[in-house]
Order: sequence, then C-alpha cells, then structure tokens
Amino acid sequence: MTMLESIRRKLARDVRTAIDKPAEFRADVEYTIEGVKRGTISPRDVLIPAVSTLATLAFVFVLLIPIYWVLMIALQGDGATLYSTDSAGLIPKEFSPEAFVWVVGDLYIPGAIVRIAVPFTDVVYYFEWPRIVFLDASNYVDTTSDFPRYFWNSLFIGVATVVIAMSLIVPAAYAFSRREFAGRMKLLYGYILFTQIGGGLGIAALIALYTIFSSTGLTNNKLVLAVYYAAMAVPFNTWLLKTYMDSIPVSYEEAAIMDGASPFRVAWEIVLPLAKPGLATIFIFIFLTGWMEFIVAQLVLRPENYTLPVGLFSLVDTYTVPWGRFSAFALVYASPIVFVYMFAQRYIESGLSFGGVSG
Repeated sequence: MTMLESIRRKLARDVRTAIDKPAEFRADVEYTIEGVKRGTISPRDVLIPAVSTLATLAFVFVLLIPIYWVLMIALQGDGATLYSTDSAGLIPKEFSPEAFVWVVGDLYIPGAIVRIAVPFTDVVYYFEWPRIVFLDASNYVDTTSDFPRYFWNSLFIGVATVVIAMSLIVPAAYAFSRREFAGRMKLLYGYILFTQIGGGLGIAALIALYTIFSSTGLTNNKLVLAVYYAAMAVPFNTWLLKTYMDSIPVSYEEAAIMDGASPFRVAWEIVLPLAKPGLATIFIFIFLTGWMEFIVAQLVLRPENYTLPVGLFSLVDTYTVPWGRFSAFALVYASPIVFVYMFAQRYIESGLSFGGVSG
C-alpha cells in the first residue's frame, strides 16, 4: 500500500469516525445512565468526569469569547461597530446574513458545453449542462467583495509554497537523518542558524528584499513570492522532519534492504509512511506560511494579486472600518485552516511531540 493510498484510507476512516461520533456518544450516555440505575456504576465515577468536562467546556468558552464576539458583529450586518455597547451583547437584537453574502458573493456551478469526438470516426457527442445557482447575492446586497479573487491568489501561493518547500525538505530531512556525509553537522548548525536569525533582521531585511524584487522586476509575481515563502519555511521544517525521522527505527529499513528493496523504495514505502505525523505537521506549517503572511505580500503585490490577509486589510478605510463586513471576511478567511487542523490534529500533536523531545 502506497503512502497516498494510506493517507486516503486514513482520511476516509476519520470522516466515518466523525459521522459516527454523535451516535457513539448517545450510546455511552445511555449505557452510563443504565449502569447507575442498576448500581453497576458508581455515581462518583460519573460525577467527577462530568464536572471536569463542564469545567473544560467553560474554559474553552472563555477562550472562544473573542471569536464569538466577532461572529456576533458579523451577523449584525453593516450597522455593527466595536465602539457601541449595542453591538457587544452575547445575543444580537437583529440577525442579518448580508455581511457573509457580501463576502462570498454568488455561489454557482457555471454552465458549459463539452464536445467529445470519437477517434477515426465522424461521431461527435455534445454534453451540456446549465448554470446551477446555489446563492444569488444580488437578492441580498448591491455589490460583492473581491474575496473569491483573493482566495484563489492565496490558494495558488499556498499550494505553490507547499510543493516547492516539500520537494526540498523531504529529501533533505531524509539525508540528514539517515546518511553520513562530509559537513553534515555544520550544515545542520547552519539550518538552526537560519531558523533563528530570519525574524531578527526585521525592517532591514524587508528593505533589502524589496530592493531585490524591484531591481529584478519580480514584484507582483505570485510564484516568486511562493519561492520566497518556501525558502523561509525550509530550515525550520527540515529540522523538524529530520527530528521525527530520527525516531523511526532503522531496523525497518534494514529488513526491506535484506528483501532486495531499492533505496528509493525504502524511502517511499517504509520511511515516508511512518513519518506521516511529521509530514502532516510541516504541511500545515508550510501552508500557513503562504496563507497567512501579510507584510511581504503587502509590500510586493498589487491589488489584482492581493492575497486574503492583504485583502482583509484593504477594507480598513482612512476614517472608517466596516466592522460587520470586516468580521465576516475574517471568519471566512480563517475557516479553511480550522477545518484542516481539525482533520490533521492527531498527526500534528504526534509530530510536534516527537519533534520537541528529540534533537
């Protein structure tokens, strides 16, 4: 079974688990209540976990209050503001989806005509389907935002950053973890050095970076920006993945070599599948680098190539801020990362725990 097939099966199993979870929870509650009634389960054994769970939920609720507040402001439409107590209640007086409709705009599947010609014959088939509209924004708002364009720009940069960075990080981490070569430790120390000094250069690095981009005519280029993000992500994530690969027993590879597996097959079918938590962790970190970065994107991109964080900032006017639309834009912008983290949470925790204890 290849690594991609393993990941596909894992994701399918996680989706089934998420769907079955409410039914399992209900069955557990019914089993516990029945056990208490029969006396086979002590009420104390039920009370202590219940109180702990309620305390945890209360703590999480306190942590989520800022996000809840932003959601409430978004649901109050254009009239909401941070500077009025009328918009600060736990439950708004009026709900309006206009801000979210303004952000996402029309939702539809475009119509098309597909022509398929059978080779060596004159037979031609035409397939046509109409435009399918799920949401017509014109029924709710006069104009819509540029969120779809910003989204595709951010997605392009994020995916390109992941592809470029992973193509460098995975072989480098495997080489540092499994191979001995001249200058290996010096290169490792160099990687650590790059992880530490990048943020410390501050405004000087920004000026130098803009000068390089401008003098070479590479401003307003999304692919070049993705290359820059990948370069920034390589040192730390290579070290993190190398640390995780160090925890994989070498005996698995030795057994595969004894069976005649080639070095590439050993790396592809033995090491990488076992390193899935580490790969998932660096995947999230690298994607976030391209998805969330603001300063450099604001510096080198023009409006037609703005990414989501730059597009969000562009909503801020000199004297006013449309808080309802601003809040809705921010929530929709952050939601993909939340869903990705929910599915990859188990791998990320595993990857970080190994990366934190090994060196």
